[in-house]
Amino acid sequence: MDLELSAEDLAFRDEVRTFLDENLTPELREAGRRLTSVFCEPRHSLPWQRILHTRGWVAPSWPKAYGGPGWNEVQRAIFAAECARAGTPSLSPMGLKMVGPVIMGYGTPEQKAYYLPRILSGEDYWCQGYSEPGSGSDLASLQLRAISDGDDYVLSGSKIWTTHAHHANRMFCLVRTSTEGKPQQGITFLLLEMNSPGIEVKPIITLAGEHEVNQVFFDNVRVPKANRIGEENQGWTVAKYLLEFERGGGSAPGLQVGLERAQGIATAAHGDERWHRRRMAEAEITVTAIDISERRVLSELAGGKNPGPASSMLKINGTETMQRIDEISVAALGLYAAVDQPQARAAGSNIAPVGPEEGLIAMPRYLNNRAASIYGGSNEIQRDIIARLVLGL
Repeated sequence: MDLELSAEDLAFRDEVRTFLDENLTPELREAGRRLTSVFCEPRHSLPWQRILHTRGWVAPSWPKAYGGPGWNEVQRAIFAAECARAGTPSLSPMGLKMVGPVIMGYGTPEQKAYYLPRILSGEDYWCQGYSEPGSGSDLASLQLRAISDGDDYVLSGSKIWTTHAHHANRMFCLVRTSTEGKPQQGITFLLLEMNSPGIEVKPIITLAGEHEVNQVFFDNVRVPKANRIGEENQGWTVAKYLLEFERGGGSAPGLQVGLERAQGIATAAHGDERWHRRRMAEAEITVTAIDISERRVLSELAGGKNPGPASSMLKINGTETMQRIDEISVAALGLYAAVDQPQARAAGSNIAPVGPEEGLIAMPRYLNNRAASIYGGSNEIQRDIIARLVLGL
């Protein structure tokens, strides 16, 4: 197992660094620094997406046949790590990392030709219609009905925790087309337009005081059957395929950036971070272990192997370590963490912060990232997977 980069990989890393140095404007860098969530506002993410699209680097995991760069596993990991270290605005994963691969895998030739170029360019901005009130982790219990009516489905019900639905012009959605048999057998995967008559988006303000998620209501919304991905009542298979992309790894570079931010907060707030040095050291050891584990998985992937339950382990450790680093940052900030100052932390703001500028996003990140151990498959479920596949329980 070779965990070191080859000469070719190092040359590629230098190419990526040069590109980032030349194309990341001060405004984009500031937007990246002020992120409080894995999602960036499209007014910042879409300009960066257009720059990447022009270079052909907007979809690192896509094959060349569909407009991707055709990179191997190591190149994709290098690119993600360098973007994390440079503080680029994050691109919405809904199109590029989730529904895009699903359309490649299950879409018709016509669907691929229409949707994939629009995902790459950012012309289409997607949201995910999975969770419902009372149907989150138990996704098979979803109840949004889709009644067949000629060439259309007619949708009635609601979706919840729908990230950036207020920005999106399209949604990929799981609907119930049958109530017979097992719950998983009656689910269908649809693509729909958010401006369809009968759709209403209502905001849900998070603990961080931000409008990131929503509840979406469907009142007899008509969706053409031509917008179905896969066969009717086979949406559960498509949904599981999509979740493979939602649960990706590669968190170590971002965790390292978080550690550096926590150290900066402690220095700015106290002038000396010795009082929390032990917690920082423990977190740094954990991040190093995650980094080595990710390199090991990367080596296996590059060799054509399946990482298996290692992806669940990395999901658990990555999200829980991120939460631990957030706690360290908030503790280092002290009383300043309680000050709610959304205007001051907005990218481009000229409002002076209360307390050290390094701490502006500490509390919002802490609050937003409490969900990290739930979304993408809760950590309790990931532990069940490890128990079955590794321990045989």
